[in-house]
Amino acid sequence: MKISFDNALGLHPQALQLRARRSEILASNLANADTPGYKARDFDIEKLLRDAGSDTLPLKTTRSNHIREHTATGEGQMLYRIPQQASLDGNTVEAHIEQAKFTENILHYQASLRFINGKISGLMLALRGE
Repeated sequence: MKISFDNALGLHPQALQLRARRSEILASNLANADTPGYKARDFDIEKLLRDAGSDTLPLKTTRSNHIREHTATGEGQMLYRIPQQASLDGNTVEAHIEQAKFTENILHYQASLRFINGKISGLMLALRGE
């Protein structure tokens, strides 16, 4: 019997990639909290995960300048965060919000890691016949 890791692990490997990229972006926002004119960035990870989980057929392109598919990095979906309280120097980073989003992202990352670890452990038990 053939084991498909894509079926076994589901969306979690893509979620790990997206969450890792989002952690980099949120960390960059926090690092630039005191940089005048810096605009806080993020992407809609929930939308990207919904799109990655949909059973749509991939686009087939015949030329290099055709429409490209969404990538798993979130680069094409970058958005600027609208601050709740504007800063006089034009910086839109609000440290408390960025820290909360960073923490939430890390918790989701760890949950996906635990899920993948559990699935792989289960597959290993099945392969050993235990």
